[in-house]
Amino acid sequence: MLVFVTGATGFIGTAVVRDLLAAGHQVLGLARSDAAAKSLEAEGAKVHRGSLEDLESLRRGVSASDGVIHTAFVHDFSNYAASAATDERAILTLGSALAASDRPLVATSGTLFLQRQGPLATEEDVAIPHFPRKSEPAALAFVSERVRVSSLRLPPSVHGDGDDGLVPALIELAREKGISAYLGEGQNRWPAVHRLDAASLFRLALEKGSAGARYHGVDDEGVPFREIAEVVGRRLNLPVASISPGEAANHFGWLANFVAVDCPASSAQTQQQLGWRPTHPRLIPDIDRPGYFAIARAAH
Repeated sequence: MLVFVTGATGFIGTAVVRDLLAAGHQVLGLARSDAAAKSLEAEGAKVHRGSLEDLESLRRGVSASDGVIHTAFVHDFSNYAASAATDERAILTLGSALAASDRPLVATSGTLFLQRQGPLATEEDVAIPHFPRKSEPAALAFVSERVRVSSLRLPPSVHGDGDDGLVPALIELAREKGISAYLGEGQNRWPAVHRLDAASLFRLALEKGSAGARYHGVDDEGVPFREIAEVVGRRLNLPVASISPGEAANHFGWLANFVAVDCPASSAQTQQQLGWRPTHPRLIPDIDRPGYFAIARAAH
């Protein structure tokens, strides 16, 4: 299968490209720069020049492919609504170009802000109303237009070598503030997954996913935030301390909402339906190594 991958040179997308190629697929990777194009060529992928904002480039990528994996997102938390709108337009373009073809589209969403009905968020739970990112409903709407679309929800921490997400941001914040902090008792929980396990799930959803399905890329169901803070403090030789919710915005800045959330999630249904089995290190052992702190400094 020739797979059009957006975000193909990103932290997750790079792993997706490698997994697809290793499984015998061909990859057409979206590249907005010469550096990205060279990176894709080095991996053995085909290059498709364009960007999320260039909707015509997305249409051309779809027309040349047998299926689409959409991992790209503009992670500008200072203007998140605009980033979410860009993502929604891109998905609407991809879905429209796939209409009436029965080809697969795997769109990326998240487990972070779901209306949890039980102890763990499941694939059946839906997003809280009015959340700015509309990638999941935008994508799943194309089921009625003969697109085999599924939504792959990722947890707040997708970790591994090259991580440029929330954990490296917490590491750099601790360096800056001289303290590794958590809120209250620090028992709020984050689910997590290794990026290589997430990559294999994207491929399985592409190959075997059902139209309209929601899949959870979750290995750790819920890591207490205090445990993350303790690893950061020990590795940086910094004090680990609780701060009050009232101090959160001042201390954590844009990270405050993420630090406070309690969002444990399950992937039991996903594992049963797709035969997915995470095999790579879980969050705490993965970040509890010197190399992860070098990664964080390089990323920031």
